[in-house]
Amino acid sequence: MLPKTKSKPKHTLSDLTALVYGPSKIGKSTWCSKANDALFLATEPGLNALEVFQTPITCWDDLLQACAEIAEGKHDFKTIVVDTVDNAYKMCSDYVCKKFKIEHESDLGYGKGYALINNEFHRVINKLAFLPYGLILISHSQERDIETRTGKHTRIVPTLPEKARKLVTGLVDLILFCDLDMKTGEDGKPVWQRVMRTKPSPNYDAGDRTGRLPEVIPLDFPSFMKAFNNTAAGAAASAARPKPEPTASAVAKPQQ
Repeated sequence: MLPKTKSKPKHTLSDLTALVYGPSKIGKSTWCSKANDALFLATEPGLNALEVFQTPITCWDDLLQACAEIAEGKHDFKTIVVDTVDNAYKMCSDYVCKKFKIEHESDLGYGKGYALINNEFHRVINKLAFLPYGLILISHSQERDIETRTGKHTRIVPTLPEKARKLVTGLVDLILFCDLDMKTGEDGKPVWQRVMRTKPSPNYDAGDRTGRLPEVIPLDFPSFMKAFNNTAAGAAASAARPKPEPTASAVAKPQQ
């Protein structure tokens, strides 16, 4: 069980887990459809304009069955996309309520129903993340009022319930917030560009454990991969570059 060697950093998107979230119709699914050999686990309609491999997921049992088939490995997919993880969580909640024959999570007593749902949700998502495929979870965005020591402010977060959101954001390597960036055009009028934000901010959830990505990237897959791969290539070249031999003056002993 114990390792003999250190693990190597992952160098491809197909080895990573990501949460992609933002407002409706901004292009999240389109972006994910460009991922390498992607399979969509479609928990809601919304892929009608895209030519993708998709499996309709209408309940938690469907998701469990799809995960089992994915784990068998008898396919050519390299990236699994859960679109959306918000609906997947709702299906998990319905599954647990049905299993225990209750109407609502709170019917099992203080905190017990919510704990069962979050444990089941985490079990399945975590298992998916451990499979040898890329995993992308899509979520919508919402504004929430956050209390801090200095007062209250608005923060944009995924629409998952708080505990499920913390489970997901703690699990993934990348948190990519899809947003609109306003710039001033040559005519002085505002020009809106769809972007991805990758670094933490007080105003929204985002993060990049790889350290490869710039803070803002245009919301198109080629731009993302160019930034992601250029940094990886630079790091690999730096590691492979031979270190300079020390000069004579550097190794000479100081005179007494």
